[in-house]
Amino acid sequence: MKTIEAIDFSGKRAVVRVDFNVPLDASLQVTDATRIRGAVPTIKKILGDGGSVILLSHLGRPKGGFEKKFSLENIVEKSTEIIGTEVRFSGDCISDTAYDAASKLGKGEILLMDNLRFHSEEEKGDEEFARKLSQLGDVYVNDAFGTAHRAHASTAVIAKFFAAEKKCFGYLMSEEIRSINRLIETPVTPFAAVIGGAKVSDKILLIEQLMKKVNHILIGGGMAFTFIKANGGRVGDSLCEHDKLDLARNLMKKAKEMGVKLHLPVDVIAAKEISADTQIIETDAGEIPEGWKGLDIGAATIDNFLNVVKEAKTILWNGPMGVFEIEKFQKGTKAMAEGMAMATSAGAFTLIGGGDSVSAINKFNLAEKVGYVSTGGGALLEYIEQGSLPGIEAMGRN
Repeated sequence: MKTIEAIDFSGKRAVVRVDFNVPLDASLQVTDATRIRGAVPTIKKILGDGGSVILLSHLGRPKGGFEKKFSLENIVEKSTEIIGTEVRFSGDCISDTAYDAASKLGKGEILLMDNLRFHSEEEKGDEEFARKLSQLGDVYVNDAFGTAHRAHASTAVIAKFFAAEKKCFGYLMSEEIRSINRLIETPVTPFAAVIGGAKVSDKILLIEQLMKKVNHILIGGGMAFTFIKANGGRVGDSLCEHDKLDLARNLMKKAKEMGVKLHLPVDVIAAKEISADTQIIETDAGEIPEGWKGLDIGAATIDNFLNVVKEAKTILWNGPMGVFEIEKFQKGTKAMAEGMAMATSAGAFTLIGGGDSVSAINKFNLAEKVGYVSTGGGALLEYIEQGSLPGIEAMGRN
């Protein structure tokens, strides 16, 4: 894996693929700048060497062509503030104006190109579009782990237009790869995976791959009710994939055969509706009354899960335990976040990945107290499932 440390950027223009797909509010102001901060070390290394930086990114899912709410011009001010160097802006990424602005960049200067996805060729992985992007600079740096699972022009095609000595991974990408490899290649046991979220169908491949490596799988969130129902439990109006009951049974059977302990909730917090002022009850996970839905794990389940976490030496957390955005249903997710922090302080390696898990760890101000917080949601899951990603594989090709 060739990293940014291997290149001297003095006098060079670096085309850096970053993931600045940050959330904006109704006023088009950045509400969470975590991804921008993640790119700062790579940008500062290039500028410190005496190079210049051309930033490429996407933002949201524009339907076709320019849309103001998806323009990266909206993040210029915040990017300048965070990086500490003026970020210039180009209203396109492959026009004559864009090339002119890039060619005039001086030492220590930064230019942000507008949203790559304003061009349909980006998501199509169009080779000619990738070639045009490559002409913006002398060196290519991929520092966008969050999009590494996409075979897009700027992530999986552009690298072919740069010689081996003129392309590398940025600091963020390198750290993501190292951390995930540590998790899946050399985990210290006991290894526990805490998996939550809405649907078991979204996590089938992840669970199957993890069974080959972990000692414990703890299932929470809405997906738990498909397993509980498959075990003969009554789940009321809880989220449940009734067409996936056989799948859940097969996963439980496979876990048992492989010696993996699969832990399900034994009690839950239930309500008739998802709202802050709704009535709640605590009930056995398999005895939820009709008209009620499980929205968080209960106290006994929290204790059971934390007992596993406390003993683990390697832990992956992907997916919340309930609807943690509402205070009444956040105890389980908060307890898992605190458990990750405690396990980390006791010497375990913890990796938090997936958008909602990252939101939770940040909500409870514990990001600095866990081992690693991945910037990739889909990318993290696909890396664990597949063992590599298009954006990583592309860097090895000339």
